Amino acid sequence: MEEKNESQIIPKHVALIMDGNRRWARERNLPTIEGHARGYAKLKTVPSWFFHKGVNIVSVYAFSTENWNRNRDEVNYLMKLLGNALRDDLSEICKKEARLIVSGRLHELPGDLPELCADAMEKTRNNTKGILNVCLNYGGRAEIADAFKGMLANKIEADQAHEGIIRKYLYQSDIPDPDMIVRTSGEKRLSGFLLWQSAYSELLFMEKYWPDFEKNDVDFVLVEYERRKRRFGGD
Repeated sequence: MEEKNESQIIPKHVALIMDGNRRWARERNLPTIEGHARGYAKLKTVPSWFFHKGVNIVSVYAFSTENWNRNRDEVNYLMKLLGNALRDDLSEICKKEARLIVSGRLHELPGDLPELCADAMEKTRNNTKGILNVCLNYGGRAEIADAFKGMLANKIEADQAHEGIIRKYLYQSDIPDPDMIVRTSGEKRLSGFLLWQSAYSELLFMEKYWPDFEKNDVDFVLVEYERRKRRFGGD
């Protein structure tokens, strides 16, 4: 197993916007679903590459609240792919000793997906070789809205509503903010990903599509992170 360079500054939390699956398929005259299948195959390997380098948490944007507007057949395929992943690949995640967290409006997912998500989180909750945070039916604005709904339901008073309280009502309040957010495909926007948490995240936009992400791209991300000087509003 590869180990991190002890002198290298390693981010604790890397977040990935896995973009470009459909364009990858179209440029190869393949069905859209083939792009998603290749993208999922890459997702099964990439987090481990980061964990082996010393990154503790990898968050991925798997399905947004806006993705329901896509073609029905494509959405149905993605839901089936997610279900199969949670049923068939959970043992592989457990073997890697990674903890799986699923973030988003899980109660809105179809069929038995909410139960599968809950089961996967329970079975991996004691794993310690890294945290994979899968953002599913997730939107940054939806997360903030849900946080405020939770605060109102618990009768939080206006003078109690500070940043620390709001954080407690986010989907995963115990996970530190991402140090770096990486988006593939050449698009240069966050598209609602971790809006609250990304205030001081370093951003990196890569031209290649997600299915083309390779092991040496992890090194590129980490080297680029080390080059950045994070000021957090200071000098």
